[in-house]
Amino acid sequence: MLDKNAKYEILSFSIGDTKAGTKMGKMQLKNLENSSILNCVLWEETLNRTDDISTRVGNIIKIITASYNEKYNNCLLNNFEVIEQATLGIDEEKRQEYFNKIISTVEEFKNEKLKNFVLENLRKNETAFKNAPAAKQMHHNYIGGLVVHTYECVELAKEILPKLKKYLNREEVLSACILHDIGKIFEYDINLESGMIEYNEQFRKDWLSHSQFGYTLCMSNGFYNVAKMIASHHARADWGAMIDLGERDLEPFYYIIHHIDDLSAKFGATSVNDIKNLKGL
Repeated sequence: MLDKNAKYEILSFSIGDTKAGTKMGKMQLKNLENSSILNCVLWEETLNRTDDISTRVGNIIKIITASYNEKYNNCLLNNFEVIEQATLGIDEEKRQEYFNKIISTVEEFKNEKLKNFVLENLRKNETAFKNAPAAKQMHHNYIGGLVVHTYECVELAKEILPKLKKYLNREEVLSACILHDIGKIFEYDINLESGMIEYNEQFRKDWLSHSQFGYTLCMSNGFYNVAKMIASHHARADWGAMIDLGERDLEPFYYIIHHIDDLSAKFGATSVNDIKNLKGL
């Protein structure tokens, strides 16, 4: 049964070309009442009546007119109203605070070679690292999402590591937390005015994934265990892992980044609507 007064959160929005050469928008919405997902298509005529602000990820909208399939999980969206405008992400000052905390963690490393390697990659990509999202849709999909997600992973690791120090090298784990998603600064393009996130097509031509980028970066510089943790952080090959955690006889360190990453992705500030709940650093 369709609720005409339902409110929806925009989870993702993108624009592409049809075979006829016209523009077509794709929007995924979440019903705030029951969390059901609605996949929408917007034809060029509708796109011409919208702008980047109204289609911002995280906006709360009400559908005015649309044509639905019989299951009401797909629709042709003709008109909608923005009920509540989403924030774009973390403000610049807060992003800098998260970044500084990550830098401070690395500066405490005793392994000078590893410390210098991680600091070099953070500092030369500082602006991109602070602005980038951690995903297009699944989690931390807002300006500053990557630096928040990375900080959450580092803090989770600090809580877990004392109980697992027999099996893990602390500085290698923290380095993997910091670098496991660094390829996302190249994998995604985010519009700082609208918050819209798109895949960088050149990156997708050059690399299989951000995991491959991080793995290659660490492997080519001799940090093999860090590279292997990054390669396995997606857990399963069909989820994009280069090392499938279902393989037999893997050493314990292979598993840790996957579980830390997953905790942040599930329980951290996963969307723009969670930002207001972020606690102080």
